[in-house]
Amino acid sequence: MVRRLPVPRLLLAIVLALPGGCGSKADGPGKRPPPLVRAAPAERHRFVQAIEAIGTARANEQVTLSAVVTERVDRVLFDDGMAVGRGQLLAVLTQAQETASLQGAVAIEAQASAQLARIQALYDRGFATRAQLDQLQATATGARAAAAGARAAIGDRLIRAPFAGVVGLRTISPGAIVTSGSPLVTISDVSRIKLDFTVPETQLAGLAPGQAITATAAAFPGERFTGTIAHIDPAIDPNSRAVLVRAVLPNPGARLKPGMLMNVTVSLAEHEGLAIPEFAIAGRGDDRFVFVVTPDRKARRVPVRVGLRDAGLVEVIGLPPAARVIGEGVVKVADGMSVRLGDGKGAKAGKSGQSRARTAQAFPRSAPGPA
Repeated sequence: MVRRLPVPRLLLAIVLALPGGCGSKADGPGKRPPPLVRAAPAERHRFVQAIEAIGTARANEQVTLSAVVTERVDRVLFDDGMAVGRGQLLAVLTQAQETASLQGAVAIEAQASAQLARIQALYDRGFATRAQLDQLQATATGARAAAAGARAAIGDRLIRAPFAGVVGLRTISPGAIVTSGSPLVTISDVSRIKLDFTVPETQLAGLAPGQAITATAAAFPGERFTGTIAHIDPAIDPNSRAVLVRAVLPNPGARLKPGMLMNVTVSLAEHEGLAIPEFAIAGRGDDRFVFVVTPDRKARRVPVRVGLRDAGLVEVIGLPPAARVIGEGVVKVADGMSVRLGDGKGAKAGKSGQSRARTAQAFPRSAPGPA
């Protein structure tokens, strides 16, 4: 006769027989190994406090010459991208009628001047009246004015460069009819570049004419262009609460082009401080802290204040210089927890060197993380 076990006892026997059943203590509470972290001491780093902004490059001088009369284009004396000098003739509009008018005005002026000279001589000798002299003087003045008007009309049809520079792309051809106000040619002086950028009014006290700036452009990766602040707008925009600043950069070879977008950095001050990687900073609310490794390999929470930042590094104030700061693995630890130390690779704060801090940015990016 087979003896049957009660159902509860049968279930208990099955559970106890299973591998890793409830009787196993390998995974019990408190038996997990301490988290693996990497730690390194903070290092001295030279931080440079700076203002960063985005600016637009402009030509030193730029103008678009337009026709002042409606006329036919007679000659075009420039080509695309040609360098021109001040006063150089660029285009000629038809001026046959104006030339004829000038010739007639010059002839009348010459005749009136000759008659005035004769009457003046007779008047000096008492053989001409004052009325005759005044009449001929008026005639001569009118003739000179007519000649000057004819010369001005011809000048309106001679298109000249107002300053030395480079012409843009040609858009006119001989024979075309242009109307008053029609653009004929653009001239740009790019021997130096004016770089305009805005700075919040809170940073205005740190700026002054003559201050050095550096700029970069996407067209020239890894290359820096230097210049100086030339002018600061005396008025602050009431809408943006920012002030317009203009810097001037030399432009040998005309590499920088008007309209380029450039990143601008203005250095304000520099100092040395203790630096650690940004990811080593933890925070709760407005409080910032780090975890350091004690001699008995436990994580200890140390409150700190955050200073300047630079390329993945952050300045910390209130940290003992010899403390080993947990970098990688910081999210796995808590105050007083035992830790296992890795080799520390990648946890160093970085080599000391001069860099630009980005805490005084003119245009702040998205809100920073806990650090």
